[in-house]
Amino acid sequence: MLMSQLKFTKMHGLGNDFVVIDGRGGDCKELGRLAARLCRRRFGIGADQLLVLEDSQLADYRMLIYNPDGSQAEMCGNGVRSLAKFIRDKGVSTKKQLHIETLAGVVKTKWVKDQVEVDMGEPILEADKIPLNLTGEIIFLPLSVNGSRFEITCVSMGNPHCIIVVDDVDGFAVAEYGPKIERHPLFPKRTNVEFVQVINQQRIKVRVWERGAGETLACGSGACASVAAAVLNKKTERRVEVKLPGGDLKIFWSPEDNHIYMCGPAEQVFEGTIQL
Repeated sequence: MLMSQLKFTKMHGLGNDFVVIDGRGGDCKELGRLAARLCRRRFGIGADQLLVLEDSQLADYRMLIYNPDGSQAEMCGNGVRSLAKFIRDKGVSTKKQLHIETLAGVVKTKWVKDQVEVDMGEPILEADKIPLNLTGEIIFLPLSVNGSRFEITCVSMGNPHCIIVVDDVDGFAVAEYGPKIERHPLFPKRTNVEFVQVINQQRIKVRVWERGAGETLACGSGACASVAAAVLNKKTERRVEVKLPGGDLKIFWSPEDNHIYMCGPAEQVFEGTIQL
C-alpha cells in the first residue's frame, strides 16, 4: 500500500454492506489484505465486501470485489448497484446507463426512478461452468450433509450458487449447514448457498450464506439464482419478489433474451478517511 490515508465510502444494498474506494489512481495495493483489514466489524470499518472502482478498457468502469477473507468474488448484484450509486453521487459520471466490467464479464446498469436495474445476464446451468465436479445440469440433486439430506439446484450468475428449498427459512440452521455446503468437495471454487422458502408463485423468502463472507442480509446474484432455481423446479413464475432479511428485490427472468434482470435500492451510509 502506497498511501498512509485512505478515503472510503460505506454503502449498502438491502443491508448487504460495502466499503467502496476509488482506485482509479492506481495507488491501492495488496487489496486482499486491505479488504481483510477494512471489513473487520470490530477492528476496521466493517463490511461484507470491499468494492474497488477502476478504469476499464472494456466498459465504462471496472469493479473489483474482495471478501473479508481476502479472496476475490466474480460478481455481486448488490455491489454493482452500490457502485452505480457511488459513481453518480461522487460525480464520476452522470450517465443513466453504465457498463461495468467484473470478473464475470460486463454488466449493464440503468436508473429506474430511484432504484438501479441490473442486467445480470443469462444464468449458467452447466455444472462444469458453474463450476461443480459433475457434468450436466444440477436440478434437484440429492446431497447429504452431516446426516441431513437436501435437494440442490446449482446456478452460476457469474459466481457459483447452490440453492436449497426449505419449509421454514427463518428457522433453518443456516450457520450450521452454510459453511459445510460452501466448502463441499462438489464445488472446486467453493459456492454461495441460498436457502429458499416459496411463499407463492410470485414471492419467495431467501437467506444467503455467502462464500468468503458468511451469512449476509442480502445477495443480488443469490436472489437471481434463487429465482432461476425456483422456475426450473416449477415453484414460481418468472417475475418474482424476493424477500431477504435486508429488504426486497424485484427479479425477472426474461423468456425473450434469457437474461435475468434485478431491480433494487442502494444507499450511502457515511464516508470518511482511515489511517493505514
